[in-house]
Amino acid sequence: MRIIFMGSPSFAVKSLESLNRHHTIISVYTQPPRPAGRGMRKKATAVAEFAKANEITCYSPSSLKPENEIQKLKQANADLIVVVAYGLILSQTVLDIPRLGCINGHASLLPRWRGAAPIHRALEAGDEQTGITIMQMEVGLDTGPMLQQIPTEIKPNDTFQTLHDRLSILTADCLLETIKLIKENRIVPIIQPEDGANYANKVLKSEVELDLRQSAQIISNKIRAFSPVPSCWLRLANGKRIKIIESEIKKIKSALPLGSLILLEGQKNPGIALSEKNVLLLNLIQPSGKKPMTGFD
Repeated sequence: MRIIFMGSPSFAVKSLESLNRHHTIISVYTQPPRPAGRGMRKKATAVAEFAKANEITCYSPSSLKPENEIQKLKQANADLIVVVAYGLILSQTVLDIPRLGCINGHASLLPRWRGAAPIHRALEAGDEQTGITIMQMEVGLDTGPMLQQIPTEIKPNDTFQTLHDRLSILTADCLLETIKLIKENRIVPIIQPEDGANYANKVLKSEVELDLRQSAQIISNKIRAFSPVPSCWLRLANGKRIKIIESEIKKIKSALPLGSLILLEGQKNPGIALSEKNVLLLNLIQPSGKKPMTGFD
């Protein structure tokens, strides 16, 4: 099948890699290079880097609305457009171009988490299950008919990174199966219910400071949801920030005030007193993000 692939971050690379092995990738569309790192040099997306390494034609327009971009898509004569975490909303004009339409791989069991940050929000909310959905695209944000879904358990020690990696593989596998069913005319679209729909807002740096007045479980979920990037953090009495990349709840009796540092016997990482019964063990890193810490010094 002749496919145009649209995606940007590392999450989309597994899908592109898999599709490239089994189908003809006419071209790849991805976000333009953005400033990144300490030097704020412009960096190409992970999808752009894969396309370059595999000699696939790659475009990075800031918009697909100009007439020249529309004509370029039409002239490609694609059977299907496959979208995985692209970052641009497709107009109805673009959706109507491919013979078989446009499908999207989304990292949640829709309609549970629509929007930009479904993995983060599932972890933050304490969901016990998530998964991936392949949907037929329409103009609404992640509202199109569902074609296939694969669920996966959210494990107690899952972080954004571990869940991200698992879901990226599931998305790649499910896209191949969905395209096979489309070719064989054996796909049955299911309209999404509105009951249970939630919007997964983009993660803001302003929301990752921890509030020790919250419950141990809420704090732990938040740490897992934002690990390793952008990472939750605590502000110390001296004003310095400490990033936290992992946590574990220990139910022990403690009469220390809220926020007290505790060193438990047999544990290399410090804990924080959150209540009379809960201590949160923390894996900390220095503000530079390079060297693990075992204390607040």
